[in-house]
Amino acid sequence: MTRSANEGDTIDRVGARTFALATEGLVTSAQIQTLGVVLIAKSYRQSDHPPLQPYAHSGHVTGAANEPGERAGRGGSKTGDNPSPCKKRFVSCLSFRMSVYTLRPASLRDAKAISEIHVAAVRAAYEGLVPDEHLQSITPDKRLNYWREAIEYSEPQIHVALDGETLVGFVGFDRSRDKGTRPTVGEIWSIYALPAHWSRGVGVALWDAAREGLLEEGCSEVTVWVPMRNERAVRFHELAGFKREMNTAKTVPVGTFKIEEVRLRRAL
Repeated sequence: MTRSANEGDTIDRVGARTFALATEGLVTSAQIQTLGVVLIAKSYRQSDHPPLQPYAHSGHVTGAANEPGERAGRGGSKTGDNPSPCKKRFVSCLSFRMSVYTLRPASLRDAKAISEIHVAAVRAAYEGLVPDEHLQSITPDKRLNYWREAIEYSEPQIHVALDGETLVGFVGFDRSRDKGTRPTVGEIWSIYALPAHWSRGVGVALWDAAREGLLEEGCSEVTVWVPMRNERAVRFHELAGFKREMNTAKTVPVGTFKIEEVRLRRAL
């Protein structure tokens, strides 16, 4: 079962909620109406989306890679009548840059492509932020067994995004790994996309798939750990409604250097 969106004027039921999430604080309802965008504000029912069926997803927001290790800005503020030039560009792009991705649960045959996306995203996101020798030491072959086992044992659950027949991003999600958290708290373990697909909506599509999966698992909240210097990832999650928990900031050793991470949280 596949859902689609006509460029610039219609967003389907799956995309409607995500479009609202992506544009929250960036455009006003009047501006959306000016664009002629139709939001179908019906509830997204489980019967519309069987767990193993792929679906098309549309949206527009900055993509993100989580972190240089195993896991995965400023948030937007409400827009008045005179949005900033950046927000105006965002508005003007909406009718021309609507992308459609197909999402589905990962299978073992996706492990190689997932490993390649992981490495490409990490290298692009952390160039200049971490030593080059560390980035070069991360290779698809070294990541392959990790992702193969993750898919096989669903730890974490993984969904992939495809542009046509090409796998371009993935998200890993499950219960929170943090000690002392309630069983109703989920976590985005990782979210990555090919750099060529950043800012085209794939990040929003992946986040939305993770959100649906965590809701099905009975989670009411979700967290994500993000390196503080990864401004793209921090900005992406804050636009998605996550809030920083500054009292969780910590320094984590990664190889021969250290990074500072902070946890973000939001209700589902």
